Amino acid sequence: METRSAKKKRLSISQNKSHRSGGEDRISDLPDAILHHILFLLPIKSTAQTGVLSKRWRSIWTSLPDLDFTTITHFPNNNIVTTRKRVQSRLTKGMESMEFINHVLSRRGNHSDLRTLRFCAQFTFSRLNSLIRCAVRHRVRELDIEVATNDYFNFPRCIVTCDSLRVFKLKSRYPGFRLPPPCIMKKGFQSLHTLSLSLVILYDQSSLNDLFTESSFPLLKKLNLDACFGLKHLKICCKGVEDLSVENCFQLNDLEVFCGKLERLRVASCFDVHGSDSWVKIDAPRLRILVWEYNAITERCCLENLCSIDEASVGFFVLHEEITAAKLLSVAGFLSGLCHAKSFTLESRCVEILSKNNHFTSTILLHPFNNLKTLELHTSLDKHNIPALACLFQSSPTLHTLIIKIINDYKIERRRWNRELWDLSSSGEDRYWESQMQALKSFLHHLKVVKIDGFSECENDISLAKFLLKHGKVLQELTLSSRHHNARDSIRRERIKSQMMGFSRASSKAKIAFQ
Repeated sequence: METRSAKKKRLSISQNKSHRSGGEDRISDLPDAILHHILFLLPIKSTAQTGVLSKRWRSIWTSLPDLDFTTITHFPNNNIVTTRKRVQSRLTKGMESMEFINHVLSRRGNHSDLRTLRFCAQFTFSRLNSLIRCAVRHRVRELDIEVATNDYFNFPRCIVTCDSLRVFKLKSRYPGFRLPPPCIMKKGFQSLHTLSLSLVILYDQSSLNDLFTESSFPLLKKLNLDACFGLKHLKICCKGVEDLSVENCFQLNDLEVFCGKLERLRVASCFDVHGSDSWVKIDAPRLRILVWEYNAITERCCLENLCSIDEASVGFFVLHEEITAAKLLSVAGFLSGLCHAKSFTLESRCVEILSKNNHFTSTILLHPFNNLKTLELHTSLDKHNIPALACLFQSSPTLHTLIIKIINDYKIERRRWNRELWDLSSSGEDRYWESQMQALKSFLHHLKVVKIDGFSECENDISLAKFLLKHGKVLQELTLSSRHHNARDSIRRERIKSQMMGFSRASSKAKIAFQ
């Protein structure tokens, strides 16, 4: 006979089973948009497996608007010598991935539009073209492709006339791809907002002066061009472009940018270092951020209407031969064109270029940076660079923060400071800084924060710190950071720190911090 407690336990278990079997599936009842978002966060194969759960989930999977196949596609590592068996295995995996992508796209309904499609793989051009045509039929909005092929391939023309496309990114690995003729390119892209092209072969059409115009790209806001081989002439005059990046265009001879809404511009590793009559012209009244990195110096430079610039970072690539007067004037003109900047970073090569002229301060003057509040300099801080630094300080009359990152050049001999042997009156660096005191009066009356990274116990470093302490009327903070802490020199370092604490200070609020 069943006891009361046993019966109660049996009924409880039965009720629990009934509740579980008849309970509602709350996840499946979520709206499609939320389920699509959840599935997009999973690897694509895991997402595909949810289609076997029920008709509801099968419908969700086949109507997924965002497809990211980058979790299953990959490139073979060409840097590693592999056996024929491994190569065959990789090719087999690549074919399987390709078949999976085709299978997923083929199961979508005719009215199932694609919002995002991403993949990266090694394809033949015919397979790549077939995938892109399929994406265009599904009215794809964002197409992000990274592809490697055995030979050059032609830019898929169906992309040009795709009126649904808003974002298109094509990154080619070696050997690259060719663009269609300009007459074809100009007929499309009427709805495109973002365009990114990488590894473009342009030896047969070295000029893109007539492509990026208002009529060809009326809605374009973001443009990235990377590794355009053979490109010599580039002109961007799309009024709506807000973000522009041009990188690794080593044969570029001239660049024109006329963009009324441009806010961010990055140009890196561009221009032919051996080119003649090279030039750059930028007219962008709304430009806020400019990054100019590792570019060869052009013969001519014209920066106009950069009145909204907030941040600028400038660096140049220079060969060992002597800088010509024309290039020196071009650098000075480039820097003067950024006179409205509030924050400025100059790479070491830039400071060295300005230092090439022994009479820089008397022959070439920079426009004053009246809005500049933060100046960051990367320099070796040797005696040859001091006149250029003084010129930059003089051109920054209202500077608040000065950051100097000392680049150690071991080819340059830097004398260590020794108070017992150093006659201050005979120090060339000290006398030079004192001679500039009147010209730097406004600079010294506004400077509040100084940070020197890579500070060492050398005469040039200590001479500059001493000068800023002695004449900085409102100086509040001087931070000296040493990168190398050698236990053998710790006693000497501590002695020099103690001596520096005794330097005279024009500001009673000035504090010295050693790091």
